[in-house]
Amino acid sequence: MRVGHGFDVHPLVKGRELILGGVKIPSERGLGGHSDADVLLHAVMDALLGAAGLPDIGQQFPPSDEKYKDADSAALLAEVLSMVRDAGFNVILNVDAILIAQEPKLAPYIPQMKSRLAEILGIEESRVGLKATTTERMGFVGRGEGIAASAICLVSADG
Repeated sequence: MRVGHGFDVHPLVKGRELILGGVKIPSERGLGGHSDADVLLHAVMDALLGAAGLPDIGQQFPPSDEKYKDADSAALLAEVLSMVRDAGFNVILNVDAILIAQEPKLAPYIPQMKSRLAEILGIEESRVGLKATTTERMGFVGRGEGIAASAICLVSADG
């Protein structure tokens, strides 16, 4: 068994949809980035890659490569799952993640994001933990400048 940890952050910008955990969240601003900037899925991808001892998403899907411009992070996560399996880790025992955002309020969307994440990962929803928190108005997140996510996972080579 192996544990992996991932972290991601993107700025909030006007003119983009807000997509978190593969779910569109109503908001006046979305996350800026080369792909769809889904910080939750990016953190989960890095956790899985780390558990498998593979290079991070910046190396797997470089922002300098135009084929990843506005890429769907759910599709990228499917590619990461394939890489992790090719590295010999066939079972995702669990994923636990935290979204860190001052705004918009994410609690109403947690069940939908959790369900979507389980669907993308091909695991039971009970194996996905997902929480949202604020930074009590401190720092860039607290000022509403961006959203961050942290994720941890446990993978196994045996079924």
